Amino acid sequence: MKKAVVLHSGGLDSTTLLYKAVAEKYEVFALSFNYGQKHSKEIKLAKLSAKKAGVVEHKVVNLNLDLWGGSALTDDLINIPDYDEKNPEIPITYVPARNMIFLSIAASYAETLGAQDIFIGVSQVDYSGYVDCRQEFIESMEKTINTGTVCAVEKNMPMKIHAPFMFLTKEEEISIGTKLNVDYSLTWSCYKGEEKPCGVCDSCILRQQAFQNAGFKDPLLILNSNS
Repeated sequence: MKKAVVLHSGGLDSTTLLYKAVAEKYEVFALSFNYGQKHSKEIKLAKLSAKKAGVVEHKVVNLNLDLWGGSALTDDLINIPDYDEKNPEIPITYVPARNMIFLSIAASYAETLGAQDIFIGVSQVDYSGYVDCRQEFIESMEKTINTGTVCAVEKNMPMKIHAPFMFLTKEEEISIGTKLNVDYSLTWSCYKGEEKPCGVCDSCILRQQAFQNAGFKDPLLILNSNS
């Protein structure tokens, strides 16, 4: 079995990706990040979903991107905004260079494992306009990783960044995940770490629309409505 490092935030996209990589017979090493975000609800669920998916190992890396903030997700001085479909700007929930940092660490972990495959659940179809979720960025990062790692330069073992959802909608992801028996009650998308999803932030709205379009009820909302 080939080894793969899967970036696993505990959200809808990355959890679906985790199950997909396991189904494709990879030895999966899940990698999550406690990067200074305002809540750790995703991380707690990431641990549960990784265990349920049957990964070989799940590591949580501690970072402190909140030291300089600059995002509503990491800066206590910036409030998390409600979804505004009329606003053409990239939301303040964008975390500067986050996927660049995550992929760099994933490459280090993969090189240590002897893994040549890295999976990330980004999409440039159903997303908030974040620049580090585009195909152009992923291709550039793969080239950079293979220029700066011994495994690629000296051992002819280049790494491949897989982004299988790049041109899929979240609706299509949910359809894939449902067939893989993904437990979406063990995922969290809301930018706020309250007891229940807020239902009004950018991530909540995208999730709600996706489940509605896919013809499924969000089990997380069902769970909370019964609690």
